[in-house]
Amino acid sequence: MFEAFMTRLAEDPALFQTLVVLGVGLGVMLFVYGLFGSVGQKDPVARRMAGAGGKARASRRDADILRFVQNDPTGLMRAIVPVDEKERTQMQRQLAQAGFNSPHALRNYYLFRIVMGVLLPGLYIFMIYNSRSLLVPMPDAVIDNFSQLSQTKITAGIAALVWSGFYGPNYWLRGRVEKRRRQIEEAFPNALDLIQISVESGLSFDAAMTRVANEIVATAPILAEEFLITQREIQAGRTRDRALMDLADRSGVPEVFSFASVVMQSIQFGTSISDALTTYAAEMRHTREMRAQEKANKLPVKMSAVLASLMLPALVLLVLGPVIIRYLRNVAGAG
Repeated sequence: MFEAFMTRLAEDPALFQTLVVLGVGLGVMLFVYGLFGSVGQKDPVARRMAGAGGKARASRRDADILRFVQNDPTGLMRAIVPVDEKERTQMQRQLAQAGFNSPHALRNYYLFRIVMGVLLPGLYIFMIYNSRSLLVPMPDAVIDNFSQLSQTKITAGIAALVWSGFYGPNYWLRGRVEKRRRQIEEAFPNALDLIQISVESGLSFDAAMTRVANEIVATAPILAEEFLITQREIQAGRTRDRALMDLADRSGVPEVFSFASVVMQSIQFGTSISDALTTYAAEMRHTREMRAQEKANKLPVKMSAVLASLMLPALVLLVLGPVIIRYLRNVAGAG
């Protein structure tokens, strides 16, 4: 394959020039990116002096210990990552709800979208070009399919692949968020019951959450991971109310928001956490029962269309079949 490629490269000067232009363009892009990166980095002394200011100090205090501060994009990142802080915050929350808590998750997500938006149509164009120039050996069926494409189909295919590569990860991310949220919703009532039992048996709230997280790691790994992250934040110095609200933000489940509010109010007003958890656990069991009844009541409505589409043709055939057969016999006898 390599020898065929070199032979083709030697026979086609236009292909050689195209590869040279692409190589030069890639080299220039890497040079500019490195130049922006080296120029954008501040001197360590100047960075520490700037960090001693009131705004930076407030941002560090607001970030506590384990929170990664997302700075405004600089250099080439401004063309990739949204400059609007509200949009970045919303996307960071969505990535956290999908389970991506890496400091560079936002940058990697937008880079992945751009790469897919360029890679898919690039492969499509390469397949079309290769089917006409036979640069790389391919099956005859593939060559015939790509070589017979019209200009309209090529343009439509490129547009569809660009759209799929750029917006496809967004739909995938939403599906992952919904799946993870549903798993937390299903596992949280049982975990809350275990926390209530642990608190009633004499454990503190933090110890009970850690114990429950270690117990449910096999059956509900996502919820166990969120509980352990919350406890590590508290042990690292983060306040309990902020850690619980971060837990609710990462999960995106309304029951977890209510749970965090119940615990914070109980700690703030000095009431018994055990009694608060007992009351909230009973409400959650009632809510889960009502949700199950709601799904059961919706089932006949959802099944009616399917049953009608499957049973109606059979009923029509049973009712009208004998009449049609008798009619055809009478017509044949009269003829």
